Amino acid sequence: MFEEPEWAEEAPVAAGLPPGTSRPRPASASQIKGSKHRQLLATLRALEAASLPQQPPSLPGSDSEEDVVERKKKRPKKASSTTASIEIEKKRKKKCQQQGPPGSDYEEKEVKRKKKCLKGVLSASDSAEEQKRKRKCQKQVPSNPAQHQDSENQTGPKAWKSSATNDQSKPSPGSTSANPPQTLSRKQWRNRQKNKRRHKNKFRPPQPPDQAPATAPKEETEMPPAPSPDNHEDRAGALRARMAQRLDGARFRYLNEQLYSGPSSAAQRLFHEDPEAFLLYHRGFQSQVKKWPLQPVDRIARDLRQRPASLVVADFGCGDCRLASSIRNPVYCFDLASLDPRVTVCDMAQVPLEDESVDVAVFCLSLMGTNIRDFLEEANRVLKQGGLLKVAEVRSRFEDVRTFLGAVTKLGFKVISKDLTNSHFFLFDFEKTGPPRVGPKAQLTGLKLQPCLYKRR
Repeated sequence: MFEEPEWAEEAPVAAGLPPGTSRPRPASASQIKGSKHRQLLATLRALEAASLPQQPPSLPGSDSEEDVVERKKKRPKKASSTTASIEIEKKRKKKCQQQGPPGSDYEEKEVKRKKKCLKGVLSASDSAEEQKRKRKCQKQVPSNPAQHQDSENQTGPKAWKSSATNDQSKPSPGSTSANPPQTLSRKQWRNRQKNKRRHKNKFRPPQPPDQAPATAPKEETEMPPAPSPDNHEDRAGALRARMAQRLDGARFRYLNEQLYSGPSSAAQRLFHEDPEAFLLYHRGFQSQVKKWPLQPVDRIARDLRQRPASLVVADFGCGDCRLASSIRNPVYCFDLASLDPRVTVCDMAQVPLEDESVDVAVFCLSLMGTNIRDFLEEANRVLKQGGLLKVAEVRSRFEDVRTFLGAVTKLGFKVISKDLTNSHFFLFDFEKTGPPRVGPKAQLTGLKLQPCLYKRR
């Protein structure tokens, strides 16, 4: 009448019970729901324990107070997430056994579910550790071998840690992962470079013994040759040239100081007694002229070329007659010594010219003595009425330009133009108005100019 279900007969055999024994009745629906509820709570506890390994959560109503106290006593202070989850699962299994074991199918499902839960917890923790490891690798390991080459000199625990993390993060040869291959560590890259060099040396053809001693004479030929007597002579000649140049510079400074600190008659006597002194002075003067941004004699020549070529010019302190060579006008050249056949050697305070015989008188850097008043009075004597006086002097010699111009006007001249824009020289143009307006004993303080002395270089 009432047929017993098939699972009731087969269950004892599957459960290992002797035949003839009756299997307990299966759990009711309420018991199954309660077990599912407990399973969900257990999984929640396992997940919370994985996220908070030091403080596993305790849900109210899930366990009794005694179990909570026992769990706290038995639990270590610093337990890992996996051990905590395993203990919870064991306690939950004991409770399930006390309530009554379900069917064999249910047990198999329960075991599978536990394995899946443990795998999920372990995979979550492993993934978090793997992410941390990858971040460390990205920070410590450079992206290309060039950076490895730059960091070869860095040694210490940091380098060891970076190599260790790279070794751990390297995939095994059997695994087929989709991730791209990671860069080599510094140690691995250096070892690879060493192996490459060894490989090259291994297959390099051996050098025959005949060529080994042939390299020795090359070193001997590369040695600097022994100093020959010619080299000694060249060095001695260069040394003599430098010493002669220094000596000439010292003598030039001495002569220049004598010319500015004494009257023109003393300078004439000096060059008359030592003709080579004028050559030396002129050579030193030319070396100084090359450093100037402008040569005043060229500026004067340019102005005279704009005037009639019939004007007669007197060049006081002509030097090498550069002005006479630059213009077409007839030029009288006067200086203390002769460097050119056109030069007339004389004292510029007394030139061999008649009164009012020239149209232009030029003093280009030649107001050198202490008797500048005598030079300007002599220019006034030889100039025609309305004649032109051109003066070019070094800028640093003038303390007060206005007093100088006032003193020149007292000697019978009028200022026509002045150029004070140049950084090295002042240029003035005067016109003769008549004889000097002061007597020979009158003092003109404006004509006292500073000496132009050259410093030692």
